[in-house]
Amino acid sequence: MLRENSREAIYLKDYRPPDYLIDRIDLDFDIRAGSTRVKSVMQLRLNPDGSGPGSPLVLDGEGLELNRLALDGTDLAADAYSAEGESLSIPEVPERFTLEVETTIRPEDNTGLEGLYKAERIYCTQCEAEGFRKITYYPDRPDVMARFTTRISADKGTCPVLLSNGNLVDEGDLEDGRHWAKWEDPHRKPCYLFALVAGNLAHVEDHHTTPSGRDVTLRIYAEQENLDKCGFALQALKDAMRWDEQRFGLECDLDNYNIVATNDFNMGAMENKGLNIFNAQYVLASPETATDTDFQQIEAVIGHEYFHNWTGNRVTCRDWFQLSLKEGLTVFRDQEFSADMQSRAVKRIEDVRRLRGHQFPEDAGPMSHSVRPDSYIEVNNFYTATVYEKGAEVVRMYDTLLSREGFRKGIDLYFERHDGQAVTCDDFRAAMADANGRDFKQFGRWYAQSGTPVVEARGEYDGRSRQYTLTLRQHTPSTPGQNTKKPFCIPVAVGLLDSTGKDLPLKLQGEGQVLNSAGVLELTTEEQQFTFTDLSERPVPSLLRGFSAPVQLRYDYTPEEMAFLMANDSDPFNRWEAAQQFATRLLLEQVQDIRNGKAPSLSPVFVDAFGTTLRDESLDKALIAEAIMLPGETYLADQMDVIDIDAIHQAREFTRGELARALHDNLLAVFDGNQETGPYQLEVNAIARRQLKNTALGYLMSLDDPALRERCAAQFETAGNMTDRLAALARLVHSGATQAAGALQSFHATWQHDPLVINKWFSIQATDERPGALERVQSLANHPDFTLRNPNRVRALLGAYGMHNRVGFHVADGGGYRFMTDRILELDALNPQIASRLAGLFNHWKRFDQPRRDAQNEQLERMAGKAGLSKNTFEIVSKALK
Repeated sequence: MLRENSREAIYLKDYRPPDYLIDRIDLDFDIRAGSTRVKSVMQLRLNPDGSGPGSPLVLDGEGLELNRLALDGTDLAADAYSAEGESLSIPEVPERFTLEVETTIRPEDNTGLEGLYKAERIYCTQCEAEGFRKITYYPDRPDVMARFTTRISADKGTCPVLLSNGNLVDEGDLEDGRHWAKWEDPHRKPCYLFALVAGNLAHVEDHHTTPSGRDVTLRIYAEQENLDKCGFALQALKDAMRWDEQRFGLECDLDNYNIVATNDFNMGAMENKGLNIFNAQYVLASPETATDTDFQQIEAVIGHEYFHNWTGNRVTCRDWFQLSLKEGLTVFRDQEFSADMQSRAVKRIEDVRRLRGHQFPEDAGPMSHSVRPDSYIEVNNFYTATVYEKGAEVVRMYDTLLSREGFRKGIDLYFERHDGQAVTCDDFRAAMADANGRDFKQFGRWYAQSGTPVVEARGEYDGRSRQYTLTLRQHTPSTPGQNTKKPFCIPVAVGLLDSTGKDLPLKLQGEGQVLNSAGVLELTTEEQQFTFTDLSERPVPSLLRGFSAPVQLRYDYTPEEMAFLMANDSDPFNRWEAAQQFATRLLLEQVQDIRNGKAPSLSPVFVDAFGTTLRDESLDKALIAEAIMLPGETYLADQMDVIDIDAIHQAREFTRGELARALHDNLLAVFDGNQETGPYQLEVNAIARRQLKNTALGYLMSLDDPALRERCAAQFETAGNMTDRLAALARLVHSGATQAAGALQSFHATWQHDPLVINKWFSIQATDERPGALERVQSLANHPDFTLRNPNRVRALLGAYGMHNRVGFHVADGGGYRFMTDRILELDALNPQIASRLAGLFNHWKRFDQPRRDAQNEQLERMAGKAGLSKNTFEIVSKALK
């Protein structure tokens, strides 16, 4: 039984404006070894939209040692206020007043990495969502926006660099080898955007001139030994600034833009105004240490945090229920930036694969929530794929429905109305509607309703009338707290192909059924019919082109039709999608055969279609690489009512091997034909060649061929870049090649002093699916280089094992569950955010076979019964057990 717990949920319906606003706050940090003294001076006034005169002042605070509290210069006696739990309350305050607060905090002991903490050699902050309350008492909510000044003093020898938001206005030396710096931020901001960094850092510098002539100084700070890995990130920042100016007309409003890289960070990065703090993984890169994927992720995250300067900082969210207002919109913006910098088609495929791999399962699990959640216990648990990735898809649907020009009109109106404000998702929706003369009331259901809609489609052709009727029907499965769903407004992009594979002109019959120039139908009721006219033959429909809505599409294509779309569809996403759905159908049939004791088989039609794609020299090589990758085991599991881990793995391995045998010569030709012929280049075509080459190598290494394994080992030894070296290492390890042990030893010896590269070493071994996976991971957890105190290292080993080694984690005897629970409980005492993420590995326990269901339930009950369990992990576990 789940133990009783006093943690209470916070509800959107209970939102009330703050009773007091803060115009200005002056902060003074005195950083010393072992403790830091924080003084704050706040100028407060009664909020006319609050509860009214006489309201008590209530401030948030957690883990603080209160030294002094003064109102308008007079120290308050102990009976004039109360500081209990996580708040400080003063029952009587005037309508305008100055409040001084002095607290002591201990950054060195802060293993949760929220608030101010010490990470190796630097002090830094993470205040989103509610970390500022761990620094000083304050109304820690995003709708309280103030101007900040920050004075920092510290030892000059250990902390020669002192940074905060805004502009450096003064600095100087103190006695005893200390120094100070004062920063002033001219922009009002919520406290979650506050940032401070103090440490021994060096920097690289560049400049960017905006169209209006502002000269912006750009700096990236890192340890001296890592400066040579900052160049790509700095260029990515300049590219992002230029792209935002050209695409949205948005310029940087700062004279200084600083980025700091740290190895100890719970998330990817933080968009603090003018002082972004980044997980080093998304800043530091060189061809020797980073893969093509690493470079692409750095470009995307650098762009994401910069784009927040407008969509998140200039206009922020009123409350944390509106988190997707800034995150969904900014993810859409970074996706578009990456699409313009790379291959748009491949980027779309990558984004949808991520959505299906993370968000669709979330929608179908106990943590299912709408893009704008109704409630939460711990807000950090709602930095989710739903808020980010599905939120981005909601924004993309505006762009699809309105066109790029209409979307730009909506964005312009949004900033015109709300610059400098804290607003809601409804405010954004209203701007889009008003700028384009549209009624988006029904569209608002995308924010309010959880779950993944299912769109069922069927087509009928009438040769006499030369008409093709497409019937679309939508329904959304029930989710926790939402049993009944209303119809969504779903944009469905369509194309009709003739027998030669060419797109037919689209002429839609019927008044009120408008098909826009992009071929987008609007499905707004439970069922609708759309009739296309003047068609001389039965077409093959290409549906949901570009993945125009975050839905599951059901259409009963024949194998021949799927092969036809793989070879002919003019929409590159749907070409890939045809391959994925063809493979999914075959793999699930194989799973059923295996469960019934039959030998699996592979369709010749699929093999031929696969081979045709592999040999098609007219296609983007990266698109070929994506198209020939089989659906992942997580995606396949999501298609089953009762998950059969072993049968899924067996079917997928069988198919990989059969394809490798049937197309051996083609795969080998691809591998040989895409070898590096010169120095490493980080450009689209070179990246595509490496991706296709290494995908082919992956198939070939599924064959027990000594000559191929020698070639793989040779690639590992001679590769001139980390992309090829790591690909070879992974394939040696995962195939059980005799060369694997030596390669792992060599790799570790070479890179043991680079933590980001060693993370890759851990992950490759954690994702080795061969028998004995648990024992290997247990051994790695005891390796001297492993620590639970570094989030990146935890994700590299435990996260990779739990999420990407399903057959190893879900081992039949439940050993993987026991091992993971042990680590989660250890982590929960150190870093609840990371612990709760790992606890989510058990979210779908009810869909497994009975023995695995019982084993996971036992571990969930064990976590739920742990005394002192954090509210982060409690929320995940309690919802899973319902």
